[in-house]
Amino acid sequence: MRFKTIMMSMAVATMLFTACNDGKKKEDEAKAEAEKMEMEAQKKADEEAMMAKKEFEENTIAAKAMDDQNLSTLVDALKQAGLAQTFMEEGEYTVFAPTNDAFEAVPQATRDDLMKDENKTQLENLLKYHVVSGEWKADALKKAINDNDNKYRVTTLQGENIILSIKDGNVMVEDAKGNMATVTGTDVDASNGVVYTIDKVLMPKG
Repeated sequence: MRFKTIMMSMAVATMLFTACNDGKKKEDEAKAEAEKMEMEAQKKADEEAMMAKKEFEENTIAAKAMDDQNLSTLVDALKQAGLAQTFMEEGEYTVFAPTNDAFEAVPQATRDDLMKDENKTQLENLLKYHVVSGEWKADALKKAINDNDNKYRVTTLQGENIILSIKDGNVMVEDAKGNMATVTGTDVDASNGVVYTIDKVLMPKG
């Protein structure tokens, strides 16, 4: 009887041990599967984030300008002033971008002087005078002009104002010295703002 009891106890212990091992094995398998799924989800999230970043960078204001042959002089100036990176990053900007012809109208001596390393701050201020914080699409911009009696004054990143108006259906930009530029291209959408091309370089007071 005692032997039978011992054998039964051993059998029960073996069953319990086996069940315990099976439970541990299933637990380990479930944990491994969960870790695998988590890694796959993280990988997918990283890939999506990378694609989104690439798409953003390919459509920034800087990228749009670099793709436009008519804005190559502006791009060179942005690089010289150290501003190209700024317009590759997140933000909302409205840029009034002078075309190559607009820069050509500026005396050669003045252009050469602005591109010198010692005049980097002056060039930076000039370029910032062409940028307004926020994204202003053409319809919203025209409405703001009309709502302000055809004389909409806005502050640029440089700190001085430009005045926007409409003449013969065209948006006009008046700089601090009273010069008038015409918007020749509108609503070039970018991932961090919008670009308008203009036919003159805007000049601040400073």
